[in-house]
Amino acid sequence: MEKMSRVTTALGGNVLTGRTMHCHLDAPANAISVCRDAAQVVVAGRSIFKVYAIEEDQFVEKLNLRVGRKPSLNLSCADVVWHQMDENLLATAATNGVVVTWNLGRPSRNKQDQLFTEHKRTVNKVCFHPTEAHMLLSGSQDGFMKCFDLRRKDSVSTFSGQSESVRDVQFSIRDYFTFASTFENGNVQLWDIRRPDRCERMFTAHNGPVFCCDWHPEDRCGAGGRWVDGGWLATGGRDKMVKVWDVTTPRAREVHCVQTIASVARVKWRPECRHHLATCSMMVDHNIYVWDVRRPFVPAAMFEEHRDVTTGIAWRHPHDPSFLLSGSKDSTLCQHLFRDASQPVERANPEGLCYGLFGDLAFAAKESLVAAESGRKPYAGDRRHPIFFKRKLDPAEPFAGLASSALSVFETEASGSSISWFVDTAQRYALAGRPLAELCDHNAKVARELGRNQVAQTWTMLRIIYCSPGLVPSANLNHSVGKGSSCGLPLMNSFNLKEMAPGLGSETWLDRSKGDARSDTVLLDSSATLITNEDNEETEGSDVPADYLLGDVEGDEEELYLLDPDHTHPEEPEYVLPQEAFPLRHEIVDTPPGAEHLQDKADSPHVSGNEADAASLAPVDSSFSLVSVSHALYDSRLPPDFFSALVRDMLHFYAEQGDVQMAVSVLIALGERVRKDIDEQAQEHWYTSYIDLLQRFRLWNVSNEVVKLSTSRAISCLNQASTSLHVNCSHCKRPMSGRGWVCGRCHRCASMCAVCHHVVKGLFVWCQGCSHGGHLQHIMKWLEGSSHCPAGCGHLCEYS
Repeated sequence: MEKMSRVTTALGGNVLTGRTMHCHLDAPANAISVCRDAAQVVVAGRSIFKVYAIEEDQFVEKLNLRVGRKPSLNLSCADVVWHQMDENLLATAATNGVVVTWNLGRPSRNKQDQLFTEHKRTVNKVCFHPTEAHMLLSGSQDGFMKCFDLRRKDSVSTFSGQSESVRDVQFSIRDYFTFASTFENGNVQLWDIRRPDRCERMFTAHNGPVFCCDWHPEDRCGAGGRWVDGGWLATGGRDKMVKVWDVTTPRAREVHCVQTIASVARVKWRPECRHHLATCSMMVDHNIYVWDVRRPFVPAAMFEEHRDVTTGIAWRHPHDPSFLLSGSKDSTLCQHLFRDASQPVERANPEGLCYGLFGDLAFAAKESLVAAESGRKPYAGDRRHPIFFKRKLDPAEPFAGLASSALSVFETEASGSSISWFVDTAQRYALAGRPLAELCDHNAKVARELGRNQVAQTWTMLRIIYCSPGLVPSANLNHSVGKGSSCGLPLMNSFNLKEMAPGLGSETWLDRSKGDARSDTVLLDSSATLITNEDNEETEGSDVPADYLLGDVEGDEEELYLLDPDHTHPEEPEYVLPQEAFPLRHEIVDTPPGAEHLQDKADSPHVSGNEADAASLAPVDSSFSLVSVSHALYDSRLPPDFFSALVRDMLHFYAEQGDVQMAVSVLIALGERVRKDIDEQAQEHWYTSYIDLLQRFRLWNVSNEVVKLSTSRAISCLNQASTSLHVNCSHCKRPMSGRGWVCGRCHRCASMCAVCHHVVKGLFVWCQGCSHGGHLQHIMKWLEGSSHCPAGCGHLCEYS
């Protein structure tokens, strides 16, 4: 539904009147541009190239520039620009690498003027000089920029960025000879049109491709005669950020940074508003946002009319901040009235809660609530400045007083709980390269040394479940394993119960009055001892928490008994299992064996195969109470995936507790054993969360290892993107060929250290501004005392 509010703006002799409106196009639009009198707009795309008149209540089609019997690739436009000095002059960038100029004043039906075919690949951007009527600049996917003089039939100069494709080019409004260009590798270059051999300045602006840039429209002088706003350059990239750079300083300085929710495709400064700019996304997000760069996390205004990705935005007049035009892939052309925009800041939540990497807790709440607590101390910020909160805005600014919060930070005490275990665990865990049994044992040992007993026990149980006893040394097992057993699980031997809590026996003995056997959980204290050594001595058991489940047994006669002198049954002085339950190979002696005989039977840490099939229980002296169990924990005939549901629930448990490190480590260690039982989206979510934590702690090598070993297809391809490295020779600046590290032009090695003048073998660090570098430690030590390049080129290098 269209909003009916109208705005009338007087601009000199012109009057702009309009409202929020839209019109349907014949095809999706790739770019739009407005003529200098703000009365017409041109829309260009792969299948559309039309001029519309902007009237008070609607758009009216005036001219269709796609003429001819056969469709031509010259009309498939990736970008369009309208000259701001000549209302009849247009230029388009074609997908086949052709730059076309159009003269709307020609009397013929075909308005095409000139064709420039010097680019080899798609032209991404064209730009007219703001004050020079005959100068046109283009940037192409082939990595070259060309400057055309419209009075000639070819380019007058070619600029090589010595990098990947050029995504945007823009002439400076303040400086006649300067233009900016952005590249796929994240760099921004500033050029002087009089010097096509090399750029004047280059700096890395984004982590990934830089899709757009825009010079600040105001030329305002500050103290000392330095340009304040005219030297600001806004850039947007795939890293979902919009950055504002001050390029008037000797080194480009980041002034503001706006965090968006998707890749930034277009950025345009808002006229007459020094700190406002508009952005649209390349994918996912269909809305247009207007940001106040001083408040970078909540947009000042939002336009939600489009139903598909917005491909082009333009302010209707360079001195009117009320009207914004946009084109989209949903085949619509819209005029947005700023007054009708929604204001997300009105719905912003003034409360927030966040944990820091070092365990600090940051809490933001309304200033009125915080002010009411007079005893609360303000945050001094002695450790580091919280970059996610900014200074209080000027109340005179729009939307400034709608949502404001006060920040409180609660720091962890030095003696309090530390999360250093996360870093230690990530660095010490073994996830691949060994048998699963060794991985589980190693990781259990690491977790136990760090005081994480539950995690250690989990690794131990995973080893027991998935590993054959033949692959695990008996010395590494916490319990005895039958030599002749094929089930692959340990058997529970004799446990001393002298130190059991009083009354435990009466609560856990099995009721024999019913035919069906039942199982009870017997909790053994960690001080319980296990008789397994050959010297018949009571040795300390495993330091793993001793929670054992005496499982179900088959038949009435295969029940387990807890022999306690305080709860003896005189009617049953001794217990002999009937022969029907177990095939016996030796004669059963009526005389009950003594304690010495029982300990002799426990000499070996392993129970023989014959004894694994039978159990003998007999009452002993009250000074020696024990329970002897020789029944396997599960039948050897169970399928291999019997425990899959249990392992799946365990992984979800750790993930829900926030321990994605454990969930991901188990996923990698078990591999295909458990991958099919976990939802693909859940795995991807766990991996991305863990990788994000590793990168926050700067554990880059561990993060890359997790990506490489990932069981998720969406994660394993993360380190396969943007792997091309374009290297220039540090001496002659020529791009290096694929024949090695020796330059084909000057025949010098490119990996020479600028400090020690030796060939670098190992880690090599270089300056992206001047291409000089060397050994990491040498460069770090050099820059501690000097900011100039050690090669003597005069460049101000920086290592961070």
